[in-house]
Amino acid sequence: MISLKGKINALYLVAFFLNLHIALPTYVNSTFLSGFIEEKFIGIIYIIGALLSVIVFIAIPNLLTRFGNFKIAITILGLETLAIISLALTQNPIYILIAFISSIGLIRIATFNADIFLESLSTDSQTGSIRGFFLSASNMAWVVSPILAGLILGNNNNYAWLYIITALVAIPVVIIFFRKFGRFKDPVYEHIPFWGTLKIIFRSRDDIRKIFIANVMLRFFYSWMVIYTPIYLHQYIGFGWDEIGLIFSIMLIPFVVLGIPLGKIADKYLGEKELLSIGFIIMAISTAYLSFINSSSFIVWALILFITRVGASTVDVMSEIYFFKKIDAGDSNLLGFFRMTGPLAYIFGPFLATLILLLINIQYIFLVLGILMLWGLRYSLTLKDTL
Repeated sequence: MISLKGKINALYLVAFFLNLHIALPTYVNSTFLSGFIEEKFIGIIYIIGALLSVIVFIAIPNLLTRFGNFKIAITILGLETLAIISLALTQNPIYILIAFISSIGLIRIATFNADIFLESLSTDSQTGSIRGFFLSASNMAWVVSPILAGLILGNNNNYAWLYIITALVAIPVVIIFFRKFGRFKDPVYEHIPFWGTLKIIFRSRDDIRKIFIANVMLRFFYSWMVIYTPIYLHQYIGFGWDEIGLIFSIMLIPFVVLGIPLGKIADKYLGEKELLSIGFIIMAISTAYLSFINSSSFIVWALILFITRVGASTVDVMSEIYFFKKIDAGDSNLLGFFRMTGPLAYIFGPFLATLILLLINIQYIFLVLGILMLWGLRYSLTLKDTL
């Protein structure tokens, strides 16, 4: 019999390896695609992948009821890993684009499956602490992955090896799922149609609606930064991948060090509203400032990007904690919509960026993004704290 603590600790390992699997290629994907498609149209590929995610998320309540979370998790992760392997083995642009779209479309579902496992083990009084540890384990993978990716790519841009190693990292996740959750007892999942769930979010549950939109804003921020920051640093500022990898690892440190303390603060001392708002302000100011950096100094770029992620990590942790205090494991429809904020942001974000890049230089896309982040205050400042 596997103890509750043992399962939770196993999910912390899942958080690390699953996010390492996701993160290793994330910051080089756009540069990899630039070898097959013009950079101003790369966002379209992300949009198509996000649309695939949305379609699967719409179908997920029915799939969970029919097959259960364990079978869905193993199947989705297996298919996504095959797509990653395909990126390493083929040079055909059509196959590469299909594999890439499949990978970014399916991987979000795997993180959703891990959420269901974790939420089934959490109580409201422990949500902040458990989610804080879970997010810190996840974010540790994001910190080490840029350095690893830079070392793997080297000076020869060896993308094939990067994608092969990315695929291998999924193996521990599959093993843990089989050993710890092979006999997972699924909760009774809410079975509310797509439009019915939208009605719940935007009419009946004001707190859910606001945190939903705040999370869309955060994912919108990620969509622009993930796609366009590597291109800008590599092709316009002139950094090599070894430098970019180290810059990104420094940039992502706040996600590791802030998750646990912010989770405890949200549980015991201070509500989510204030911290969420502070996070949006830091994101807005520091991101806008990127457009005015004329220096090619490693330290300058690492420091400012680090500050952007202090804000983003605060928003990330607070939005996660707030949302999961409002639901339970059976609310698969609401959880699915919450995780759908990522794909939705990757539809609207790259689409808007593509239009903007037809009018302005890529340098000023950060200024536009910073201004847009101020819109998040409209929702964070009107939240009702859970304390």
